[in-house]
Amino acid sequence: MTAPTRTALICGVSGQDGAYLAQLLLSKGYFVHGASRDAQASSFRNLRRLGLLDSVRLESLTITDFRSVLQALRRVNPDEVYNLAGQSSVALSFEQPVETLESISVGTLNLLEAIRFTERPIRFYNAGSGECFGDTRTPADESTAFRPRSPYAVAKSAAHWEVANYADAYGLFACTGILFNHESPLRAERFVTKKIVASACRISLGSGERLRLGDLSVQRDWGWAPEYVEAMWMMLQQDAPESYVIATGESHTLEQFV
Repeated sequence: MTAPTRTALICGVSGQDGAYLAQLLLSKGYFVHGASRDAQASSFRNLRRLGLLDSVRLESLTITDFRSVLQALRRVNPDEVYNLAGQSSVALSFEQPVETLESISVGTLNLLEAIRFTERPIRFYNAGSGECFGDTRTPADESTAFRPRSPYAVAKSAAHWEVANYADAYGLFACTGILFNHESPLRAERFVTKKIVASACRISLGSGERLRLGDLSVQRDWGWAPEYVEAMWMMLQQDAPESYVIATGESHTLEQFV
């Protein structure tokens, strides 16, 4: 007897991770619903690029609006919810701190509270960030203290503890993946890896431009995005919710990347 097909709701399906996660879940036989603020107006460029647009049922959901979140959950009736939504740029968070905090920490809280309201055994994954650790002198793990140094990291830290609180206080299957940098061709050009690659491509074709960057000694742990979304899925298949650091364990300087 085959297992019944599961339904997943991906908040932030239009981003890099959302598109790769949709691809993974579809390959495993899931019914996949993808949420965006305005499903009719969004281009879903990454879903198109992976040839998935016709395979994902698109939902309009405003993550900062509790009523919108609750209505979407009742409409989709998911077994698993993946929260990959929210403002995703560290640099932009200094210019838009309020929007960053609301889209990440308030959005996560709305999802958790709506799941609690449904009283269904929904499993919840929240996308955290290695930025929560700040500048570490030694490799970070699940026991390392958070020392956020940007509005983005502050918001991700708050969301992490919201998830931990709801798991502990209400018995929700809720966990956070503390993800370090993970890249792919689907990255937007505001991310430094894509900026470097795109600039190098244009220069090789004779653009005559110069690539200008900041501190080349900064070190980052860069991974491969399709592997990281598999880790997200694996976290929701465990017997009990647990938050994990997801990283390669190797750091490289920006100069090495260039």
